[in-house]
Amino acid sequence: MAYRVCFVCTGNICRSPMAQSVFRARVAEAGLEDRVVADSAGTGGWHEGEPADPRTVSVLAEHGYDSEHTARRFQPSWFAGLDLVIALDTGHLRALRRLAPTEEDARKIRLLSSYDPAAGDDPAAGDDPDVPDPYYGGREGFEECLERVEAASTGLLAAVREELEGRAA
Repeated sequence: MAYRVCFVCTGNICRSPMAQSVFRARVAEAGLEDRVVADSAGTGGWHEGEPADPRTVSVLAEHGYDSEHTARRFQPSWFAGLDLVIALDTGHLRALRRLAPTEEDARKIRLLSSYDPAAGDDPAAGDDPDVPDPYYGGREGFEECLERVEAASTGLLAAVREELEGRAA
């Protein structure tokens, strides 16, 4: 059975589809498409059925990523079929933990920045573990979002590979 990862942001039109596209590319580069499935969702349903934000699509395309996407809302019943649920910020992390039906499901939830070895997690030092929401800003916010997602994707892939190796053992 495939290892399933779901990226979650607020409306599923900016950050989480970007993370999904980047991670799928990393999975393909590693030759693991048959073993790892990535998708995304939002904590809210405001944009259900819509494509990704045009700025997300543009930034992804300019950097060579696929951007085919339809927004949807995360459902608690999905926990049973997922191995890892990746929150794009601490607000999503809290929301997902409230949705988790069991403690086992809650343990599947991780913050994306936790996979970026260069990301700090000390608010007193000015570190912010959240991937900022670019929706209300300009293009530079989408570029920053992509940088943060790319930085964490390598570490995430390494963690997933380790899980896959553990399953094979």
